[in-house]
Amino acid sequence: MACVVAVVAGFTGLSLTRDLSKKPAFEKKVSVALASIALGGGIWSMHFIAMLGLQLPILFYYDAAITLVSALTAVLIVGGALILLHFTERTPVVITIAGGVVGMGILVMHYIGMAGLELCRATYSPIGIVISSIVAVALCILAIWVAYGHRTNRNILLGTLCFAAAVCSVHFLAMSGTRFVAVPGATEFGPSMSNETLALGVIMFSFIIFGACLWVSVTYLERIQVGEPDKEPEPEIAPRQPKLQIPCERDGGKVFVAAEDIVFVRADGHYTQVYTEDERLFCVWSVTEATKRLLPFGFLQTHRSYLVNPLRVARFERSKDKGRCLFDSADLPPAPVSRSKLKAIQDALAAQVGAARAL
Repeated sequence: MACVVAVVAGFTGLSLTRDLSKKPAFEKKVSVALASIALGGGIWSMHFIAMLGLQLPILFYYDAAITLVSALTAVLIVGGALILLHFTERTPVVITIAGGVVGMGILVMHYIGMAGLELCRATYSPIGIVISSIVAVALCILAIWVAYGHRTNRNILLGTLCFAAAVCSVHFLAMSGTRFVAVPGATEFGPSMSNETLALGVIMFSFIIFGACLWVSVTYLERIQVGEPDKEPEPEIAPRQPKLQIPCERDGGKVFVAAEDIVFVRADGHYTQVYTEDERLFCVWSVTEATKRLLPFGFLQTHRSYLVNPLRVARFERSKDKGRCLFDSADLPPAPVSRSKLKAIQDALAAQVGAARAL
């Protein structure tokens, strides 16, 4: 059961981080946080499910505070690795470092969790520590390389198996070289917790992980039904479906504007304003909905409130750590470019100019 939980947690966490490049910054942060809880919590659950099977000739308990610290530590360390993968440039060095960080998170969680034993003390053999550490880091690096080298469904599944193998191998290899010595009294760091109480907590968290696994599994079924490709699409400038029509309102009536005729879109409360070369129209879409619909057609999100059609940008101006996109029509206001998106927008517009020159 411990190994099954490790597989489910790995699949859930790696699936939650799919397609994050197409999501707004806030949704990306939420997805990374949830994935950290799934992966880190899965490491913790696997460890203590396995510990429920530990049989010793004496009665023993767990320190509740240290047990909680072990769970939070695993979540934070895995979260740091995911931040490296999704908020920095994903180079081979970054992928390798992130895998090593996840491996260290498994090790740290294991030994902190073992330190929470009461009425007995774990003693470790040097060879057990060395072997489990090497296996943890190596398998986690392999898991991250497989899952993030190419973001396909098959690679996510293979990465899940590597992650689960790393978590389970670390625990059982480390435990094979662990001996236990009886200690006369319990520590006073936190309240004591019996195996029965621990079992309730582990069962509850495992139930949450299994539920989250079902939730993310639906997205795979949806892709199969609509016939989407297995591989995560690469960002594109050129629109893929030029017939997209955006519903707008003009003089109390509904009109539809083709995506290629839009210059930029600006958030307006819960709705948006759509700018063409000669008019401004009201749209019932929120900026989140507009982002989801227009980014696949080559639009660039220059600011959390602005979506720009790069084909309509006349020039780009930079001022210190910010910028703005200007358009041919003098009646159109410039679209701001936020500091966090400055480099990405510059690169995208430069690629657009290069493609135009090649044609």
